[in-house]
Amino acid sequence: MIRKPSIGFMLKHPAHILAQGFGSGLSPAVPGTSGTLLGWLMFVVFTQRWPSFFTAGHWGWIIFVGFFIGVWACQITGKNLGTPDHGSMVWDEIIAMWLVLLLLMPCNFTTQCWAFFVFRFFDMVKPPPIRYFDQRFKGGFGVMFDDIVAAFFTLLCFALWRQG
Repeated sequence: MIRKPSIGFMLKHPAHILAQGFGSGLSPAVPGTSGTLLGWLMFVVFTQRWPSFFTAGHWGWIIFVGFFIGVWACQITGKNLGTPDHGSMVWDEIIAMWLVLLLLMPCNFTTQCWAFFVFRFFDMVKPPPIRYFDQRFKGGFGVMFDDIVAAFFTLLCFALWRQG
């Protein structure tokens, strides 16, 4: 049985809090977009507020560790919700958006906006091969991995645009 996510459900386990993006995944409309927006906001605020800690190297480690913690959190949350990739799980969008912003550093607000929209396109539409990974890999790893692939395609678009 698929459970309806709620604040009460989210607060029952630390994995739920993380997987559901500290509540951003509970948005009644477009939770993935809400999670991506939270990821963008967190990246900008943390980088500007604590620049000596949130360096590119530290962000790399945070994203690396955050991916594997996300596999764990999404595995537990998906199991407890009764579906392996519930829309309220947005930690994957947060980590992927951090990766995109990290690899585009330094970039201005306009570039960040474009990065947001391009990433959301790839994450929502899931063109091949993203759809392939989304359909083949299940559980926490599958939830996390297809968004990393979407981040890769976002970065590929920026690389091609900068070459042109």
